[in-house]
Amino acid sequence: MDRLKLVAPCHFGMEAVLKNEILDLGYEIVCVEDGRVTFEGDLEAVALANVFIRTAERILIQVGRFKAFTYDELFEGIKALDWKEYIPVNGKFWVTKAASVKSKLFSPSDIQRIVKKAIVERLKSDYNVSWFEEDGESYPIRVFLYKDEVIVTLDTSGESLHKRGYRKLSSKAPISETLAAAMIKLTPWNKDRILVDPFCGSGTIPIEAAMMAANMAPGMNRRFTAESWTNLIPKKYWYEAINEAHDVMDTSVKVEIQGYDIDDDMVKIARKNAKDAGVDHMIHFQTRSVSELSHNKKYGFIITNPPYGERLEEKENLRQLYQIIGDRYKALDSWSAYIITSYENTEEDMGLKATKNRKIYNGMIKTYYYQFLGPKPPKKQI
Repeated sequence: MDRLKLVAPCHFGMEAVLKNEILDLGYEIVCVEDGRVTFEGDLEAVALANVFIRTAERILIQVGRFKAFTYDELFEGIKALDWKEYIPVNGKFWVTKAASVKSKLFSPSDIQRIVKKAIVERLKSDYNVSWFEEDGESYPIRVFLYKDEVIVTLDTSGESLHKRGYRKLSSKAPISETLAAAMIKLTPWNKDRILVDPFCGSGTIPIEAAMMAANMAPGMNRRFTAESWTNLIPKKYWYEAINEAHDVMDTSVKVEIQGYDIDDDMVKIARKNAKDAGVDHMIHFQTRSVSELSHNKKYGFIITNPPYGERLEEKENLRQLYQIIGDRYKALDSWSAYIITSYENTEEDMGLKATKNRKIYNGMIKTYYYQFLGPKPPKKQI
């Protein structure tokens, strides 16, 4: 198996960011669709993508892709795939998720049942057995139907890639690590510039920024389901990916990253999470209201996820809150601000028109990423 098609799901609206990450790893893009990017790679790419990509939710091996308008067509299409090439005779396999959009086949439970049955029938024939113990390693299967096209995949990641391993504790409405990383990547911020998150919560945005500054691979401190697939992916690829991650990391880099929150308990949680991530020495967390946001240096960045007002009691205070955000931002000389929120009156209440505005889905919530671009700092004289 020299070449694989790999599917990387992501937050809707962040496909271009993920595409650039894949290109930076040196792999060829097959197609970009809503919420996922498909690329071509070898077996080593499975390990490298899981360890190094910051904005994907998972790395999936595409087993097949075909049209199905009936359950009979779904069954036959699944059965036609070469499952023996992926799943050993004692492998534990199940359809962990089925999703359907704009397709004639729309029942997730029926799709899961048919797919499992078809795989069993194919493997019974290939292995010449009538019963599978399924007492070996896990091979979770994910199936997506879009406009009657079936995409059948094996999940190499296991737990979602947003679970880096550092965030044991979180706020009531945390932003995911993958979305935080994508938000940062959509800005021109780099480790030489100041970054402040005045609504840091459990610290996700500052921590992801610090990991980027230190060139710390997001997956270097966690496990992946496909690590145990020795029938398919040699162990050496995982060891080599982790060794490379350690080689390129530099946690001695000097940065100015700050996280504020009005809740002292959240600040303590953020500090603990940063320590678990190995970047606590790179971030200054402080109990502080957004009304106290100020800085004497120029050309800094605000990257933040303020309250959206999802709860009724919060909505009443949103207008005043966003007015304060706007006032404090205007007082910062030459800064840029990047704000993700579902609050529709953001620009009006801040008293500013965003330079750019991008629609992003944060889970099931439609949000907008408001980008207020400040001037570029002057080039340093050589």
